[in-house]
Amino acid sequence: MAKILVIGGGAMGSAFTIPCLENKNNVTITEPYSKQFINNLKSKNKFHSVLKIKLPKKLKFRIFSKELLKEKFNLIVIALSLPGINFISKELKNIKNKTPILILTKGLKYDKKRNKILTISEQIKISTKNKNISVLKGPCLAKELATKNQTKVIIANKNINIAKKIGKLISTNYYLVEYSTDIIGVEVCSAIKNIYAMVIGAGQSLNMSSSLFQKSLIEMKYLTKYFNGKDTTVESLAGVGDLYVSAAGGRNSKMGDYLGKGFTFKSAKKKFMLKDTVEGEQLAREIGPFIFKKINLQKIPLMINLLKSLLKNKKLNLKKL
Repeated sequence: MAKILVIGGGAMGSAFTIPCLENKNNVTITEPYSKQFINNLKSKNKFHSVLKIKLPKKLKFRIFSKELLKEKFNLIVIALSLPGINFISKELKNIKNKTPILILTKGLKYDKKRNKILTISEQIKISTKNKNISVLKGPCLAKELATKNQTKVIIANKNINIAKKIGKLISTNYYLVEYSTDIIGVEVCSAIKNIYAMVIGAGQSLNMSSSLFQKSLIEMKYLTKYFNGKDTTVESLAGVGDLYVSAAGGRNSKMGDYLGKGFTFKSAKKKFMLKDTVEGEQLAREIGPFIFKKINLQKIPLMINLLKSLLKNKKLNLKKL
């Protein structure tokens, strides 16, 4: 039995505690800033307002604090949204213990000082100097995990034995785990697929969307290799697996559908998805400036057309897709 701390009380962080608890681990969850999730988790019945389920009674909730981070845990799981990564990096910076970290958050960060795109694990490693960092990615919808639908994910660490050790702590008969040493490739794929899910959603038909799916995989292979990941990782759960789920019914493809119908991002967001987080748009604003300056734009026409549409709030030019 391991002592696990999950940082992030949103849908994914909360759903992730379920297989952890089924493995008889001692699981504590904390939420740094969302009043909604704090109220959900500290209530007697632990009803999660997004997952629409009652979380297990054995799940412990603690108020977030530096003192909590200093306690001894066997594993710290980061399940915050992309904007929360800067916050948690600073909070973990001065913590002396080097507890293994597992990152669920998907995304990339643009480091202006280094003029470089960093994966989430790289950013946290730089801040904390903790080298024992793994990432968990793949086609996993939080609501399906919470209701114990069969789900398969991938854990990556340069040391495959560490990844397998974490896998033993969390895997169940419905939460299955594969492993990889290509931590960069896994992170890059899991992030950029949100942008390509929008592109595919804009296709408006099975014929067009299928073509865009195939072209998206070609661009994902180019970008993954550019950022020093293995292009073969695009064929894994973190790449094509995650892209399929996102394109089939995620928020990014939903936004893409509106873009394909002629709406600008801002008008579609305001009219149809006002309270929804569109991860692909957040990522586009984060990495867009670097993409335009540093990468051969002719190699990634789908991404470039979508970035121009999002960043300039213009209608998507479907003829160029």
